[in-house]
Amino acid sequence: MTRLAHARYCDEIAHQIGELRSVVTSGTDLSRTVPTTPDWSLEQLVRHLGGALRWVAVMVRTGAERETPEEEVPGFEGPEARGDAAALDAWLAESGDLVVTALREAGPDARVWSWAGIENAGFWARRMTHEVTVHRADATLAAGLPYEVAPEVAADAVEEWLEIVEWAQRTLPDDEVHGLRGPLRTIHLHATDTAPDGEAEWLIRLDEEGVSWSRGHEKATVALRGPLTWVLLAFYRRIPLDDSRIEVLGERAVLEHWLERATFG
Repeated sequence: MTRLAHARYCDEIAHQIGELRSVVTSGTDLSRTVPTTPDWSLEQLVRHLGGALRWVAVMVRTGAERETPEEEVPGFEGPEARGDAAALDAWLAESGDLVVTALREAGPDARVWSWAGIENAGFWARRMTHEVTVHRADATLAAGLPYEVAPEVAADAVEEWLEIVEWAQRTLPDDEVHGLRGPLRTIHLHATDTAPDGEAEWLIRLDEEGVSWSRGHEKATVALRGPLTWVLLAFYRRIPLDDSRIEVLGERAVLEHWLERATFG
């Protein structure tokens, strides 16, 4: 598959924010601990995400040449009142509008600093799409509500993570990812609810050179199978490997080792 169009990423950010707002206003206790990010309550998770959206909006709007300090981002901390779902919802809505507007107006090729060395607004459109997609899962699962994501978005989220792991391997000499080097092992990710054309199947190769990957179907040391949404969430460590919606075939320890070392997200 190819990456999504810039306009599609912008649309998806807006959609995901709308879905997250429905969690905020669902009556769920905002002080509830989020099991997948146990250092945060639901409100803290939403504030983290809204602040990140505003931070990116400022950088895209100003064409930042370096990282913008959080204290220079208007409204970064969120509403003063705690536990006020209406205030939090309004702030989150504004945060989403700010980043989507900035990204749409800039276009994908506008020059903007990023931590990954891809210095354009297109990087941030993709990154924030998946930041919101996965953190919405955190919030939705914490609230006990149904979760689903469009197949093309879920597949792109898997590939973005694989690309970031490769970037960390190239760029960060002390990153946990280097612990994946060793004898040849392979991981097959297999979405069972998409067309059998290799578009939602990946083979990850771990060897002495590090991590590499390709799309397609191939027998592997271990396979993670299930509907694409749940493969994504298992791959992001949002659901456990013994969740009934997925299955692990082969040497489970290889997949567990990957999840311990490839820690982005």
